[in-house]
Amino acid sequence: MKTKKLTALAMLTALSLIIFIIEAQLPPLVPIPGIKLGLANIVTLITIYMYGRKEAFCVLALRIGLGTVFTGHMLSLIYSISGGLLSYIVMALLFKLFDTKRLWVISILCAIAHNIGQITAAVAITHVPELIWYLPALMISAIITGAFTGVIAMLILNNRNIRRYME
Repeated sequence: MKTKKLTALAMLTALSLIIFIIEAQLPPLVPIPGIKLGLANIVTLITIYMYGRKEAFCVLALRIGLGTVFTGHMLSLIYSISGGLLSYIVMALLFKLFDTKRLWVISILCAIAHNIGQITAAVAITHVPELIWYLPALMISAIITGAFTGVIAMLILNNRNIRRYME
């Protein structure tokens, strides 16, 4: 791996982690547990388009692992892994089918997959299948937050000045 690429990926990982930690400190947007913007996902979306699947997975995995350690929420590791992994699979399968002008579509689908992964983990851990009824509220939030993070990632990737700096 070239030094420049490794440095860029390290910076993207650090940026993703910083965003994740800051967002974890913010009060909830709505009084429904589990709903947040997911701003760190902007970095994962940018990474997969700029560097590829393997690199995006590394940034995501490092963010989840280090974010869990730094925030001290060890129980959230299970939810982060299940949601993050399912979201990543969707992203990895679809990113070649959509150009950066349609990145918001992938982001919405990834947010939906993330919520499905988290609810699946919650049902497996608690043995309360009724948690599935919580999914419609999470789907609505996934559409809104996924579109928001996707549009931001799209604007960054389509900005020539920013892109030149990152390459």
